[in-house]
Amino acid sequence: MPCDGAATHDLDVTMTSPAPDDVVIDLRDVVKEYPGDPPTRVLHGVDLIVRQRELLAIVGPSGSGKSTLLHIIGTLDRPTSGEVRIAGYDVARLADRQLSALRAREIGFVFQQFFLLPGMSAADNVADGLLYTGRRLRDRRARAGEALERVGLGHRLDYNTEKLSGGERQRVAIARALVGEPSVVLADEPTGNLDSRSGDAIVALLHELNRDGSTIVVITHDHDIAASLPRQVAMRDGLIESDVSHDARQPRETTGGMTR
Repeated sequence: MPCDGAATHDLDVTMTSPAPDDVVIDLRDVVKEYPGDPPTRVLHGVDLIVRQRELLAIVGPSGSGKSTLLHIIGTLDRPTSGEVRIAGYDVARLADRQLSALRAREIGFVFQQFFLLPGMSAADNVADGLLYTGRRLRDRRARAGEALERVGLGHRLDYNTEKLSGGERQRVAIARALVGEPSVVLADEPTGNLDSRSGDAIVALLHELNRDGSTIVVITHDHDIAASLPRQVAMRDGLIESDVSHDARQPRETTGGMTR
């Protein structure tokens, strides 16, 4: 894995990327196939635009392609064809080292399983989200404290995460995703391991963080969660079936297959 400073430096000096307007995610005709005889096509030409300060759900049943789309957006996998731009960077032009830098700087991840490090405090788990930024430990811990305050866990800084409730552990995971001030947070089934009360609290927190300016994409199979968010992108059989914003109460405008 590249060292902190080198990863960020490589991204800065080799790319001229400022994102157009306020676009954070820009997918154009994205296809993903896996080898086989015949190959298995999971995404069939997906177009998607996500702008700064949006809060949306990518929703669909198992096999719809939403998890594959998450991996493409998160630069954890590359498309077979099509164009992917994240925070203005053309993913096809980035080497693996540069993709690591892009993820460290521009993308925050929240997963159903939390993926917190055992035997460590909440603050240290969140501070680890800044490991690849070159910041000193004192600064990382200070920013971790601020992020935990933001998610309502300022009183749990030194608690071992194994002693926290499921809802609190997910808040720690969200704080870790936010601490580096990424362009977008990708939340994969963030309530999947929680009871309904804790899950509702996490969804309310996502709304609050979005009102404060965070761009958040929630990947879920839960239509109730999706319906509670301002925008729903519904997937089926590797295609975007619909893209609706509650704010406008109308399907989002499409031009030449591009959702805007």
